[in-house]
Amino acid sequence: MRAVEQDLQQIKRGSEELLLESELIEKLKSGRPLRIKAGFDPTAPDLHLGHTVLINKLRHFQDLGHHVLFLIGDFTGMIGDPTGKNVTRPPLSREQILENAQTYQEQVFKILDPARTEVCFNSRWFEPFGASGMIRLAALHTVARMLERDDFAKRYRGGQPIAIHELLYPLCQGYDSVAMKADVELGGTDQKFNLLVGRELQKHFGQAPQCILTMPLLEGLDGVNKMSKSLGNYVGINEPPGEMFGKLMSVSDELMWRYFELLSFRSSEAIGDLKRDVVDGSNPRHTKVLLAQEIVERFHGAGAAAEALADFDARFRQGAIPDDIPDVSLPAAGQALSVAQVLKQAGLTASTSESLRMIDQGGVKIDGIRVDDRHLVLSDKGSFVLQVGKRKFARVHIA
Repeated sequence: MRAVEQDLQQIKRGSEELLLESELIEKLKSGRPLRIKAGFDPTAPDLHLGHTVLINKLRHFQDLGHHVLFLIGDFTGMIGDPTGKNVTRPPLSREQILENAQTYQEQVFKILDPARTEVCFNSRWFEPFGASGMIRLAALHTVARMLERDDFAKRYRGGQPIAIHELLYPLCQGYDSVAMKADVELGGTDQKFNLLVGRELQKHFGQAPQCILTMPLLEGLDGVNKMSKSLGNYVGINEPPGEMFGKLMSVSDELMWRYFELLSFRSSEAIGDLKRDVVDGSNPRHTKVLLAQEIVERFHGAGAAAEALADFDARFRQGAIPDDIPDVSLPAAGQALSVAQVLKQAGLTASTSESLRMIDQGGVKIDGIRVDDRHLVLSDKGSFVLQVGKRKFARVHIA
């Protein structure tokens, strides 16, 4: 049997908190495959790399011989997880939930081993529950205890409404652990309260309480905020290989190591060797290429990763222009247009003020030549290749 200490080190890699470590050690010593649970409410159709931090950790457990319970919250998704929300979240329809759930299954098996994964839907035990079952479950927790949750407490103190159904969410998530007989549950740091409810409910139903492993929330490309589609700082796992590669190459040298720790399947020793190479003078860009290739290969295959690298080198190291850039036609109306106006109208910037800021930062090129004059105007007739930053291009025709 593999040494428990080695397994524990692999399990804790990149994690935030393990409760309780002594209990997990005893579970590991039993030698049986543990039941590892993680739940996902299919509230959006596409996953990004921030979501995969948990899924990667599930894969670590699989590599150690354990059984993963991938829970799709088709019932709880209709309630809407209130975690971190300062307003009541609108519930999704049954049709939206099922459609999103299908895409989740297609995406997660790019990481997880299907042979060691059991996909569960919590509607299977909650739909037969009925009103009486939900009332009995609600009787196992107090309102005072529920208001210890940080987001509920803030909303209560601020006089913001808390709908009754939101209070049911932690109880339902906790009961999932009872129904699935989970040994370990994974969640983000913002899920700790809900995971602890699962432990308490398991004790009530005579089960050994699950251990809890919380994982950090991955910073987005800006290196500041949590990766989020709404903030535009995300890398979607279904994005085209070239786009995914380019985004990963844009992360800072410091953030690169955070991504290695939470997203890479390389061993801690291998990552440590890469860090030492950079300290000894190796170009961080070469190391970042390894990260980008690994992630692109995971979701698109080795061939796509190699092609993305070749395209990236051609585009950014050799100054080549991509073949598939959009064509935009703009009417000049008999007058010359400023570069700032053209960038906005071509969809390369959101506003003329953003255009001017990008020019000031040296991030705008016309036909491969950097623009330094924020007042530059273009001819009222002609075609130009405009570039903003590293990845935005358009071929603009003014007539």
